This record gives sequence, C-alpha cells and structure tokens, in this order.
Amino acid sequence: MTLRLIVGLCNPGKQYDETRHNAGSWFVEALASRCNAQWRSDSKLFGRTSRVQYRGHDIHLLLPDTFMNLSGKSVAAAAKFYKIPPEQILIAHDELDLPPGTARFKLGGGHGGHNGLRDIIPSLGNANGFYRLRVGIGHPGHAKAVSNYVLTKPSQDDKIAIDNIIDEALSALDKLLDGDFAKAMTQLHSVAAGKP
Repeated sequence: MTLRLIVGLCNPGKQYDETRHNAGSWFVEALASRCNAQWRSDSKLFGRTSRVQYRGHDIHLLLPDTFMNLSGKSVAAAAKFYKIPPEQILIAHDELDLPPGTARFKLGGGHGGHNGLRDIIPSLGNANGFYRLRVGIGHPGHAKAVSNYVLTKPSQDDKIAIDNIIDEALSALDKLLDGDFAKAMTQLHSVAAGKP
C-alpha cells in the first residue's frame, strides 16, 4: 500500500483558516511546507493542489475549495482524475472526540457525525477503503455548541498542542507511507495529549 493522495478538510476563505474545523488542512499545509511545495488552484478538482516528493514517495496534496459539507465533490474529482483508489487516500480532519494534542490514524469506518466525511464516503463509494488522520480539537461539552465551536479559533494553548501533534503525525506518516499501518498507529497513538 502506498498513499498517493493526502487531503486536508477545510472551509475555504481567510475567515476560516485558523478555525478548528480546518485542523485537517493544517496537517497538509505543514507537510507541504516541509516539501517547499507550491499550491495552485485547480477548478476541475474544486480545490488547491500540489504534488510533492516526500521520503521517496510521490504524493498529491489537496485542499478542497468546496465548503466542508461538499468535500466529496473535490475528493472524488481528484481520485478520478489521478486514478487513485480509496485505499491510497488519506483524509486529515478535525475530531471533536479527541482532546487537543492527540491524533489517531484510522482505516475505514463511518463518518462519526463529521460533515466532510459524511459527504466523502458515498462519493468514493467505499467507506472502509480510505485512511483518516483524526486531529483532536476537543468538544465544547454539549451538541448545541458544536457548530459555533468548530468555526472559532482554538485557544493559544490548544493551538500549540494541535501543532505539536501535527508534527508527531508527520513523523508517524513515514511508517504509513512505507506500508506499516500498525507501526504508524503505535507511534502516533502513544503520544500523551499535549506532550509530544
């Protein structure tokens, strides 16, 4: 297994760049930065794209320009255009059920209430086929507060914790790219929250 497409889920526009819902894009942007990647807008893929060489692997990066609940439109277009099957795709997204400073790799499963995943799963036609990186952002405490919570910026301490775990996820990504999902999970999941 070799990952060929890594997607960072986000809402487009400067007003959303630093909001919690865009945590998945922070991971992909950090990877792009390490590779000195150049982004370009691609209207046929409904997003910004880049192509990087990372640790000997040729990878397409995608940041959808659709809003979160239409993410599948962009992901499906990229998968079709580049001829990439679901099992070679990693979707990075924010995760309410994990505290800031933690992240988890996952293969398959349901959408867990995440509107981006909810749209991607039917668009790819294989819920169990693609990998996810769940970047913890914490939970506001009750369901009615979620919509506002994900569209606001994390506290300074939470942002530092999220940035730190993104660095850890990039380190563990090497093992995932080499096809060792179990080792990638073990490395990332052993990091204590906020203390990489």
